[in-house]
Amino acid sequence: MTLDQATTILQSVGLPSLNAEHPVTKRVIAAIPDDKVDYRPDEIVKSAIDLAWHIVTAEVRFLNAVAAGAFDLTPAPRPETIRTADHVNRWYSEQFAIAVERLKQTSGDQLIKTVDFRGLFQFPAVVYVQLGLNHSIHHRGQLSMYLRPMGAKVPSIYGESFDARETRERAQAKSG
Repeated sequence: MTLDQATTILQSVGLPSLNAEHPVTKRVIAAIPDDKVDYRPDEIVKSAIDLAWHIVTAEVRFLNAVAAGAFDLTPAPRPETIRTADHVNRWYSEQFAIAVERLKQTSGDQLIKTVDFRGLFQFPAVVYVQLGLNHSIHHRGQLSMYLRPMGAKVPSIYGESFDARETRERAQAKSG
């Protein structure tokens, strides 16, 4: 991969994809009711709040690794102050903005640098933008499957959800 190719991938695919997916992830997280943050569909899986925290911290970790040229694998447990979906989304918004700004400043040399991920993968740094996004989307799908069983509404993800359609149709019926 050349410097120009890596820069083009970041500018034409990576950053636009991140900016498109960010609000979708925030909507799914925001749908977790405050009184259901500890919901888990099975005892072996993360609670809703811990899964949301995993999604956002891992995504930021991937983005920071691209800019830094290495992964910081220091554990990032959820602080006691992060107790609601709104808390997660506020942290995510702040850290995402910082990470994206760092990415925008990342040179072509940095983007093509081979970065190791836990001894499993060794890819040019820019590849981790998409891998991180894939990871977020995967876990966001898991979290979206928690919502209805916990009594929450599923937001629109890729197109209108059933719940969003019902809300829209009720609003149209009232105004019509």
